[in-house]
Amino acid sequence: MDAALDELRRNVAALPPAPPAMAAYLEQVRAGAHRVTDADVEALKAAGCSEDEIFKQTVAVAVEEGLRRLEAGLRALG
Repeated sequence: MDAALDELRRNVAALPPAPPAMAAYLEQVRAGAHRVTDADVEALKAAGCSEDEIFKQTVAVAVEEGLRRLEAGLRALG
């Protein structure tokens, strides 16, 4: 499992940085992805972000946050 998690981390790290227009949206994904709406995505598209870029950055942030939470849980278990 460690190899798979390491590969996820490498893939996320290989992405270019998200454009500034995505900062608030990506924070929303980190804090509560279940609150993201179609309107949020449409606003990013209107700001010039492509669907591909939105998808990649969304997945990257979700993976980062999921791994952070996994690591925190494992630390709590000792």
